[in-house]
Amino acid sequence: MFLEPSGRKERQGWQMIPPPFDYTVPVSLSEAVSLLQQNTEAKILAGGQSLIPLLRFRLASPALLIDINHLEQLDYVHEEDGWLKIGALTREVTLERSPLVQQKYPLLVDTSRMIADPLVRNMATIGGNLAHADPANDHPATMLAFNALLVAQGPGGERQIPVTEFFTGLFESALAHDEILTEIRIPAVKPGSGGAYFKLERKVGDFATAAVAVQISLDENGTCREAGIGLTNVGLTPIKATEAEDALKGQMLDGDLIKHAAHLASQAADPDGDPRGSAEYKRSMIQVLTTRALNRALERARGDIQ
Repeated sequence: MFLEPSGRKERQGWQMIPPPFDYTVPVSLSEAVSLLQQNTEAKILAGGQSLIPLLRFRLASPALLIDINHLEQLDYVHEEDGWLKIGALTREVTLERSPLVQQKYPLLVDTSRMIADPLVRNMATIGGNLAHADPANDHPATMLAFNALLVAQGPGGERQIPVTEFFTGLFESALAHDEILTEIRIPAVKPGSGGAYFKLERKVGDFATAAVAVQISLDENGTCREAGIGLTNVGLTPIKATEAEDALKGQMLDGDLIKHAAHLASQAADPDGDPRGSAEYKRSMIQVLTTRALNRALERARGDIQ
């Protein structure tokens, strides 16, 4: 609903505002979970870069906003027990600037730098990006390429969800209403690993017309030991291109094999036509972007570039 500013008769300065809602700031994770249990129409507010626009345009109308930004225990990046562990409240700018991430996880740096603009990245959180389950968001495909594990906290305690089971539909995830995404776990990279994220966008900071995340690791002989490929915004959910991954594993990566894997990735895409391009165009771009991402990942895995 559009509301006219008070005291004005002319149709100028109209703006859309959200409906009324209650607001609370829990002091602990358990309190936040309890509040979700008690309020079936509540929503979690983290960075707010997805939720606030939905509120403004009345595409979401929660009765209660639960602001978890003061839960500092959910803001961290470190390696532990064979995982890169990232707290769900970690800001994109933190990932982008982390020396650990820059040195060992270039795919993650690529992805964070592609998200919107610096103002948004100063507030946006990786947990919010994933929990929103938008197939046009950048991190979902990257987590599919990494074969990540997502950790949620609910009334029954902690639950671990493989990323391949997390995205269940358009803007739908495996999170129950009374669960909060708390941590993202990425398998710690091995020597000979490299990744890359390539994105086609109409303008800088836009959602992807199409994008591809790639993560590979090579053994001592240069054979592809592991491969992950995730596709952005070419289906109702982010897509893991498993046939393309399987084609790479156990093989020496050369131009012909990369071309074949890129073709398989394009066949895994299931895009719809829209103002950004036809389905055929997007599928073709997946092939181009997969080729570029695989070549960049291979260069990084070999140590040719950072």
